[in-house]
Formats: sequence, C-alpha cells, structure tokens
Amino acid sequence: MTSDSKTAKRGLGRGLSALMADMDVTTPEPQDRSMIPIEQITANPDQPRRQFKPEALSELADSLKSRGVLQPLIVRPHPKDRGLYQIVAGERRWRAAQMAQLHELPVIIRELSDAEVLEVAIIENIQRADLNAIEEATSFRQLMDRFGHTQEKLAEALNKSRSHIANLLRLLNLPDPVQELVKGGQLSAGHARALITAPNAVQLARKIVEKGLSVRETEELVRKQSEPAAKENKASARKQEKDADTRALESDLSAHLRMKVAIKHAGMDGGQISITYRDLDQLDQLCQILGGNR
Repeated sequence: MTSDSKTAKRGLGRGLSALMADMDVTTPEPQDRSMIPIEQITANPDQPRRQFKPEALSELADSLKSRGVLQPLIVRPHPKDRGLYQIVAGERRWRAAQMAQLHELPVIIRELSDAEVLEVAIIENIQRADLNAIEEATSFRQLMDRFGHTQEKLAEALNKSRSHIANLLRLLNLPDPVQELVKGGQLSAGHARALITAPNAVQLARKIVEKGLSVRETEELVRKQSEPAAKENKASARKQEKDADTRALESDLSAHLRMKVAIKHAGMDGGQISITYRDLDQLDQLCQILGGNR
C-alpha cells in the first residue's frame, strides 16, 4: 500500500460528519479559538479553488477593516515548516485580511491529514454561495470518487436533498460546451437539466442562449426535437421486425438443412440468407446439397 493510499484511509476514518463538525466554527468554544500573526499563516497549495475575484476580495477587505474577522479560519500545523500554520478553510478571508492590512487572525487549529485537508477544502467550496451548478456537481463527484462518500451521506452531512445531489450529478453527462455555458452563467441549472436527454444538446444550448429562451420554453423545444427521433426509432424497429412468413420460411429451411438459417428481407431490394454450420462435416454436407448431390 502506498503512502498516498494510507493517507486517504486515515482521511476516511473520521467520516464526513466529523469533518463538517470541524468546519462549524460559528460559535467556537473559547479554548478552541486562537489569535495568530498573519505572517505565520500560509495557503494550501492543493486548494481546489484557484480563482478569487478581485472585486469580491476588495469588498470583503473593506468589511474586515470595519468589523474584523468574525469567523475563524481553520488551520493545521504546517506539515513541513515548524511555527507556521496551513489554511484548511478560509483562504478567501486570509487574502482579504492581507488587503485590509490586518496583523493577526482568529483561527481554530486542527490536526488533519492531507486527505482530510483536501476533503474539507472541497466541502468549503460546496458551501460557497457563488458556485454554479457544474462546479457544485464537480465537487460532489470529487467527494464520491476520491473519498468514497455516497449520495445519501452527502445529502445528510451537507443538509441537502438526495434528489438535489442526483440531479446535479446528471449535469456532468452533458457535453463540455454545454457545461461551459452553465459555468459562464449563460445557461441556468434548469436549462441544463432539460438538455440532458437531448440528442443535439450543444446546438440546442446555443439556440437557447441566442434567443433567450426560458426553462419552460427549453423543455418544450427539447420535447419537439425528440419526437421525430423517437418516431424514427420506432419505425426502424418495426422495419427490422420479421413478419410471420419470413419466420416460417426460416424455420422450414433450418429443419430441411438441419442448420440455423437467418433471412434478411429488404423488400424490392432483395435480401440475404445466412446459414450457420457447426463443423467441417456440416459444411461439406451443405456444399453437396447446394450442388445437387445428396
């Protein structure tokens, strides 16, 4: 077993509910809360969130100047640099505090493994208000694939319905261009859900954006687009069904030749007969029959 897999096992041992409890710092016990100089706090290089909007950070910095940091950061002792602390949750507040030129920050120190740190970072991302549906679904998928959580466990720990999680996960089956439109805000989650069953989702998505269609109009558009394809599939299935006469002829020939016979009749365009033989003796017998020597 590799060291990475051992770390992952330790991370799973605490359970999602325990990690969620670590993140519930709205009313921390006084003994849990510490003040640490801001220069002793470092970012986590494996933080899944890479983009921080400058305007949002600036607004938060202004708030921190007047009100201070009300919610502590979660940190752990730095795994390599003694005396430093690595952010587990709260990097956005840490960045804004630097802009506000604060000298120290309230923190809660936790002993967490690398796997647990990543897990908490993903959970923190899910709790962001500005996540779009694809980002949220991707976070759910990460928690399930990397840490073995089920939809039921996620729903319970994150206080979301299982159907909410299931519906979002289905969005990840959409083509990449459609997912990008959701990420960019051109399509809502409702639009995206309506496109899941559409065979030409990319073309329809561009049409929806171009015409500014509502979710209900999108659902109607998908329904109309799907009807011809459904009718064509039914017609094709009926066309491929063999009539009673063809099946009877297959049966008669199979009995006569003592071999399996299949007939593909294409109407005025003719058709095909295929004969399946079991071994070389049967092949020799078939050649004699076709040659008129019985």
